[in-house]
Amino acid sequence: MMPAARKGHFVLESGLHADTWLDLDAWIVEPRALRPRIEALAALLLPFEPTALCGPLVGGAFVARVLAEAMGLRFYFTERVGSTASDRLFAAVYRLPGGIRERASSERFAVVDDIVSAGSSVRATLRELADARAAVCAVGALMVLGDRAVGHFEALGIPLVAPSFEPFESWEPARCPQCARGIALTGVDPMP
Repeated sequence: MMPAARKGHFVLESGLHADTWLDLDAWIVEPRALRPRIEALAALLLPFEPTALCGPLVGGAFVARVLAEAMGLRFYFTERVGSTASDRLFAAVYRLPGGIRERASSERFAVVDDIVSAGSSVRATLRELADARAAVCAVGALMVLGDRAVGHFEALGIPLVAPSFEPFESWEPARCPQCARGIALTGVDPMP
């Protein structure tokens, strides 16, 4: 089951542009439909021996919560609190809530998201876990779109696993073909 897609000219949380927007909120409304992907992701993450899962709010945290229960692991989440700069790529800032941040340093995390394209929320979650002196053993998603995140996490030496990898194109604003044709933005990330 794929999430519903809209066509247009979108700014992703990463600051990259894309011509496709996936409706992830509607995708996670039917947990039974996602069960095969959840089970497959759990099997892919087990060999890394995490002690806890952490997901960025919103979708990633929901996935991490379900997986943590199924795998018998502890559950953490990060929440978006803003960005470092609105004109920069990958500027989103995510934080662990204060009540669980102190405990994170004793964990070996797998960071989980619903879908990863460029990996903006996962990158921000990894920065927060590093600041909390936590270990990260893997990144997992129900689906990975394109190859931007694959290359990034590979360069960091962090395995990226998912039940499926699908094609997806995104562009830096200066290289966006839609911008070059003068096509107005259809939608933008709601938090600068």
